[in-house]
Amino acid sequence: MLALYSELMLNKTLDKTLDKIMSDQLPGLTFAGLSDVGLHRSANQDSYYLSPAGDLFIVADGMGGHAGGQEASQLATDTIRSHITAHTKSIIPTLELLESSILAANTAVLADQRQHPDRADMGTTVVVVLLREGQFWVAHVGDSRLYQLRESSFVQLTQDHTWVAQAQQQGSLSADQIQQHPWRHVLSRCVGREDLVAVDTQLLKIESGDRLLLCSDGLTEELADDAIAACLQSAATCESAVVSLIAAAKAQGGRDNITAIALAFAQ
Repeated sequence: MLALYSELMLNKTLDKTLDKIMSDQLPGLTFAGLSDVGLHRSANQDSYYLSPAGDLFIVADGMGGHAGGQEASQLATDTIRSHITAHTKSIIPTLELLESSILAANTAVLADQRQHPDRADMGTTVVVVLLREGQFWVAHVGDSRLYQLRESSFVQLTQDHTWVAQAQQQGSLSADQIQQHPWRHVLSRCVGREDLVAVDTQLLKIESGDRLLLCSDGLTEELADDAIAACLQSAATCESAVVSLIAAAKAQGGRDNITAIALAFAQ
């Protein structure tokens, strides 16, 4: 079963779709999120969050066994959410706030590892989009991604923190080689590691009509960018976009957990 989630929609029927939720801070912004265990996993180690106000969006993809992966992704999501909520009205610059929230999540995951040695190998990726003072920002660690669709242009805004992405930047691997490389899942950076000191952050340039997509690699492992773009372009609503994306990923194999959050900015 596909599990739709929104804090505003808990205990309500699904005929009241997520697309009917509009941002309190930015009228005309609609959004929806969806997560699915896929076809081959027994548990969903992804976590995600949609702020009811439409100002905070998080996708995290856990690793380290069923219990460890679930704990890492949920702990990171909850820590980031609480940290940003506690400080969003402060004078802390937004890039610093985003970075500190992910580093706080890293500290929380490391502390849990020490308390639970059976989860010592757990970790998680994370991608966060924040609306603050009228501007959108993104921060990420790992290979969960943020995409932007503007008319016919579809761009990956985040850079994967993986061994193969580094090799491609250095000219050692081509884009085609990356797709089938046995090390394509090896992360160079993730939450839950003592050596995590850098978080990638950037200000987003948003125009009316844009769509954003946050997703875990369960989506991008199954669908090429052009297929993802086609789903976003053809979907009339954010809800139909995430439903069609996850259905398409499952049709291609659904080998991992799949999570997607879509945002649409009215024309």
